[in-house]
Amino acid sequence: MPLPPDSHVHSEWSWDTAVGDMEQTCLRAVELGLPAVAFTEHLDHTVWRVALEGPYVMDNLTALADADGLLTPPAFDAAGYLAAIERCREEFPQLRVLSGLELGEPHRHADQIARVLAAGRFDRLLGSLHTLPDQGVLAEPWGIFPHRDPHDVVRDYLAEVAAMVSAGGTFSVLAHIDYPVRFWPAEHAGPFDPAAFEDEFRHALRLTAQSGRALEVNTRLPLHATVLTWWHEEGGDAITFGSDAHLPALVGHGFAEAAQLAEAHGFKPGESPHSLWGRVD
Repeated sequence: MPLPPDSHVHSEWSWDTAVGDMEQTCLRAVELGLPAVAFTEHLDHTVWRVALEGPYVMDNLTALADADGLLTPPAFDAAGYLAAIERCREEFPQLRVLSGLELGEPHRHADQIARVLAAGRFDRLLGSLHTLPDQGVLAEPWGIFPHRDPHDVVRDYLAEVAAMVSAGGTFSVLAHIDYPVRFWPAEHAGPFDPAAFEDEFRHALRLTAQSGRALEVNTRLPLHATVLTWWHEEGGDAITFGSDAHLPALVGHGFAEAAQLAEAHGFKPGESPHSLWGRVD
């Protein structure tokens, strides 16, 4: 199903992705008929524990980790990234190419982030939470679920999202509020039910709305419709769509369905292809 012509597009260009993939991503966006694409490069400073064995091993991460499985993110080449953005704009004049950053856990790294932001213009800034304290280090939810009650992990995650939003910072969009659900251990915890976390979701959504930020509808895993209902009820004014596409082939994945969901829950396209979607009152 084709995307609405006025859909905003957000795709991630991760620090483990070659510049050539940015050009391939633009090419894919043009093939799909998308009017705009935003490369929100990961900007991470958190040192966290990655998997050295088991089902969650990712070679690109373990290659960067030390013997204890701790990964220190490589330094971000802001100048190189911005140059690649300009190259894509020159090669694809028919496509609106936005720069951007996904600020990893900005409440923990405000000074480092400020230094990067001073390097140039970034059109779209997302704030995201990936890790929680666990056994003396920071770890992603998939690394915590095996030895903790998964319901407690999700509650802790949403509480930390609320803390991140309340801490301020320069990001204008809250990314993937449902991030732990990607790894939810349904085999022993049963199907994920957002109703079990309604108070926690609503609290984080309310604070996000009160801060004037938008909510990302991330299509890596379809956002549960109930969460979007709560966002509207808690005063959320705007949403944006993110395919979380670390590979060109995944650009725009799930956007048509996400757009239908958004319209059904009281949101409409903005005035331009790269605008946020606003609420209908």
